[in-house]
Amino acid sequence: MPSALVVLAAGSGSRVGADVNKVLLPLADTTVLGLSLRAALEVEDVRRIVLVVRPGEQDAVAEAVVPVLGTGEVLVVEGGATRHASEWAAISALRADIEAGEVDVVAIHDGARPLASPELFSATIGVAREVGGAIPVAPLTGVANRAGLRPHPGVVGVQTPQAFRAADLLGAHTAAAADGFEATDTAACLAAYTEGSGFRIAAVPSSSLNLKVTFVEDLATAAALLGS
Repeated sequence: MPSALVVLAAGSGSRVGADVNKVLLPLADTTVLGLSLRAALEVEDVRRIVLVVRPGEQDAVAEAVVPVLGTGEVLVVEGGATRHASEWAAISALRADIEAGEVDVVAIHDGARPLASPELFSATIGVAREVGGAIPVAPLTGVANRAGLRPHPGVVGVQTPQAFRAADLLGAHTAAAADGFEATDTAACLAAYTEGSGFRIAAVPSSSLNLKVTFVEDLATAAALLGS
């Protein structure tokens, strides 16, 4: 059965030192967001793509993504003030498809992770279809905090795309909206509202190459990895 993909692009460029949304910054032959979408469009069983943008940025986002769409299509919705609110806006847009059984898994991806591969999208979607949910994880290496401490061996970083069975995701977000509850990420929302149901979230191996563009050096690193 086909899946759906939500790409979150409602952030800002403050920490990367830009006066525009960081996902609209140029990278390779497109933008940060353009690369994220290009990979997603290569995933065969993705039926719907929902792109969540900041209010007032629809035209700028369209200019960035139309060149990479080809014959593909995306539904653009306005995000909220928080990540949770932006996810809820996208899931609400997918409600009819989910309730009709037209998509069985929804993957949620941060548009500021431009190097996620089509294979990683496919892997997380496939695992979520089997067990309920899937999140990519990668070992944290060479990281120190202000006290000079390094991560304990075995500590991993959580990435996106994260994927979940569509009905469970819709149910959890609907319950959260009724309760006025906001989670820090999608997995936390599912964990809060699927306890005791047998729902399971599995880890999918990833790597540090699936970096998130947060600071200006991250953009330079992504460009170097792409050879641009």
